[in-house]
Amino acid sequence: MSEEMDKIYMRRCLQIAANGRQNARPNPMVGAVIVCDGLIIGEGYHVRCGEGHAEVNAFASVKKADEHLLPQSTIYVSLEPCSHYGKTPPCADLIVSKGVKRVVVGCVDPFAEVSGRGIRKLRDAGIEVTVGVLEEECRILNSRFMTFNEKHRPYIILKWAQSLDGYIDKDFKPFVFSTAFTQMLSHKLRAENDAILVGHTTALRDNPSLTVRRWWGKNPMRLILDSKEPCFPEIDPTLPMIPQLMECLYKRKVQSLIVEGGAITHRKFIEAGLWDEIRVETAPVTVSQGTASPSLPPNAAISGIESYDGNVITTYIQASVGHH
Repeated sequence: MSEEMDKIYMRRCLQIAANGRQNARPNPMVGAVIVCDGLIIGEGYHVRCGEGHAEVNAFASVKKADEHLLPQSTIYVSLEPCSHYGKTPPCADLIVSKGVKRVVVGCVDPFAEVSGRGIRKLRDAGIEVTVGVLEEECRILNSRFMTFNEKHRPYIILKWAQSLDGYIDKDFKPFVFSTAFTQMLSHKLRAENDAILVGHTTALRDNPSLTVRRWWGKNPMRLILDSKEPCFPEIDPTLPMIPQLMECLYKRKVQSLIVEGGAITHRKFIEAGLWDEIRVETAPVTVSQGTASPSLPPNAAISGIESYDGNVITTYIQASVGHH
């Protein structure tokens, strides 16, 4: 199979994997596609945590009449097949039992119980394994899962809305820069992440509910960065709070965190280098005075620009990570 064809089928894995964005958590999103002689004979994705993995669903989707094709088939999977007994049996064993001749893996699983073992199990069974097709795209799809397992902290999104002249409020009083549509997008983002944090000034001034009201899904864990009332009992308020908070969230298996403000809190995260993504919504209004927006870190690289009803949302990632 040509490298180009491998990419086409891996792209399909990524496409279907993304359907698991809300329900697969805390597991990664994974897609699997089974191909024989240039035709897809089965495909599946990890729908919900605790239920069948992508490979299980892909094999289950193969018609009875096509099962005899499996020994001549290739299975594409966006993340290394698991090799351990979790809530479900190992997918590497399933692939071996089905007798496929080749496996193409998007990226290696950073989770300690899998990392490299699934691939080794397949190769030991005499299956040809290709690793690293669209590797960066596969990692980006699961950036929350990857960051949590590799950096032992949640994936951090800093987000704020601002005026055209760079203020996050008007005359130092709360001001809504978002439109009804971009507010809905904010709530969608909340539904897709585990926790949300504001500083104590924002909490006192705005008392935001930080819930998912304009979208469907679970409310994220609501956190307030306050030295007088730390979010977790083990936080020592006399020591820097943010590194302790990261440890507490990692211990509680929180894979992603949205930091909604205010400016002081954003600045603290930026100075500590604790951010993976920054989303800035700029409204086409000027306010002339108020709280200045945080300064973007020097290593922030634009990864996306979206425009809705005159409001522009710019997404930044760390330059060293590579652009997508």
